[in-house]
Amino acid sequence: MKITEEQKEQLEKVYQAFLNDEKILRMKEISMHRGSNCYEHSFKVAKKAIRKSLRRKDVNLEVVLLGSILHDYYLYDWRKDRSKLKKHGKNHPEIAISNATRDFDISNDVKKVIKSHMWPINIKEYPKSKEAKLVSISDKEVTIGESLTSKKYKQKKREKYLSYISHLF
Repeated sequence: MKITEEQKEQLEKVYQAFLNDEKILRMKEISMHRGSNCYEHSFKVAKKAIRKSLRRKDVNLEVVLLGSILHDYYLYDWRKDRSKLKKHGKNHPEIAISNATRDFDISNDVKKVIKSHMWPINIKEYPKSKEAKLVSISDKEVTIGESLTSKKYKQKKREKYLSYISHLF
């Protein structure tokens, strides 16, 4: 998919707005896979999903971008709140949609991306659109990478990760 400089600038502007949004910054406090946090994870997914999207035709890049940034916008640490532990995998997409709808103006397409990103754990929520499939696959790839990397290594490379996510392109 060819993308114009104007489109790149517009996506980068949206990306930067979310990267520095005070509501999104709360995601830094939420632990993710082996020492990463929800904020870093979501922006890594966004970068990966956008790169994958540029190799496809007829993909709504803004839906991919917003869906990937907000896919884990559940705003609680399920490792600390044991009442959420058992059903976190199945429930957090709905919670993320509720929080994202409350805090941002998102389309139904973005909601569908968020809702289906946990497939196949949520077996009934198969990602049907190209955008949803790209985000779901990117999320799994980033999750595997984070899960296979030690906490110690991540702490050592924290500046590199932050530099990596500082720009979309």
